[in-house]
Amino acid sequence: MVFYRKYRPQKIEELDSEYVRENLFSAFSGNSFTHAFLFTGPKGLGKTSTARIVAKVINCEKHNLEKKHKTKEEIEPCGKCEQCVSITNGSNMDVLEIDGASNRGIDEIRDLRDKVKLAPFKANKKVYIIDEVHMLTTEAFNALLKTLEEPPAHVVFIFCTTEPHKIPATILSRCFQIMFKKASEEELVRSFQRIVKGEKIDADKEGLKAIAHLSDGSFRDGAKILEEMTLLSNGKTITKELVEKKYRLVNVDARVEKMLSLLKEKDREKAFKLIAELMENGIDIKYFLEQLIQRVHENLLENVGVLEKREGTKFELEEIKRLANLLSKAYLETKTSLLEQMPLELLVVEWTEENEGEVLPHVEGDVQESKSQGKVSSPSLNESRLTGKNLNKNLGEKPAANSKTDKLFMELIEKVNEHNRSVAGFLRGCSIKSFESGKLTLETGYKFHKEKLEDAKTMKVLEQVMEEINGNKVDIIILLK
Repeated sequence: MVFYRKYRPQKIEELDSEYVRENLFSAFSGNSFTHAFLFTGPKGLGKTSTARIVAKVINCEKHNLEKKHKTKEEIEPCGKCEQCVSITNGSNMDVLEIDGASNRGIDEIRDLRDKVKLAPFKANKKVYIIDEVHMLTTEAFNALLKTLEEPPAHVVFIFCTTEPHKIPATILSRCFQIMFKKASEEELVRSFQRIVKGEKIDADKEGLKAIAHLSDGSFRDGAKILEEMTLLSNGKTITKELVEKKYRLVNVDARVEKMLSLLKEKDREKAFKLIAELMENGIDIKYFLEQLIQRVHENLLENVGVLEKREGTKFELEEIKRLANLLSKAYLETKTSLLEQMPLELLVVEWTEENEGEVLPHVEGDVQESKSQGKVSSPSLNESRLTGKNLNKNLGEKPAANSKTDKLFMELIEKVNEHNRSVAGFLRGCSIKSFESGKLTLETGYKFHKEKLEDAKTMKVLEQVMEEINGNKVDIIILLK
């Protein structure tokens, strides 16, 4: 059995969040308790596990919850009676777990409302645990509201959700809400130590802290990483160095600073090379983005005077606002992107396109500046590198052939974007080497981009769009610089 299931907390005192523990003890300290709980917070923090503990507290045969001023020991479930054991192994007929995403309609809730009226089979109270309750439809919530307003004495509801803002206010007002916050490093280490002790794993505290750093505040994710490290350690002590080696975190801080510096300078080419380097070294892009966001946040606090300024790349407040939005977008898209690095690459493209009219295009060959006329003379079309970054710029006297090709390239990117945003993103990182005699030659500096653009399905889209634009069939060639 995997660690996070095997070592699920079974009592309130075993919960690693002190805030949750104190709230639950408070909820059951009187001679009565609420008929509806609402557990909110990000995934992997133990909401469902806590709901099962609450079900055991309510139905444990060894104590009486109607007693006033109970001690913590009197509230805790015994874990040994028939009710506690059956709830733990999931066989209790009076504790029902319902997936809100699969049972979100009004018909399912009406059926539940009818069954609620039936008395418990053996337990003291029937407990309904509804996970992802925010997935219920508006009609389903309205049907549930009547039951919450006048609940039978033998029923308790426990709602769990990662999106409390989607819960109607009428439901919220009738629940005892406990917010599960992202776990702190101390809470995560406490959780890991319980697993380490149970499995007799050799791990030092710095190693556990390194795992906590990777867990994004999630007990479940942390337990998974600890399990991976246990398998990979081959009986060796799990140390900070071993964790960093496995996740290739060494020098990540230096690379974060380098990326921020390149973004500040709007150096797209070097930023793409750095991303390629991250991929070659197996560095987790999601983790890298987290560190970028953290550093930008520190930069914000330095700007407003909350933190003392330290060495490193500095951004103005307006730059921080825009960069923070782009980083957040890239971080969310990384979770669903087929290409892990793609959202970060698109971030670089979008960030470096800002104020692009002030940047001179890079051209191969000599660019001569006429001091007397103050103009820049451009090389011939075949020598020019026409990129999505430098199209349609007013650079003095620009040959008419360039304007025509620039317009065509921009139209190609725009129309391809309608078919596939990822392919359009790859095109923006390319340049036109030449376009003549029904043949379009593109250049890219990355082997991976070349392979993706040469994919049969992708090439079919490119050729179809080019034929639509040009009126005739166009052969497309992708070259690696």
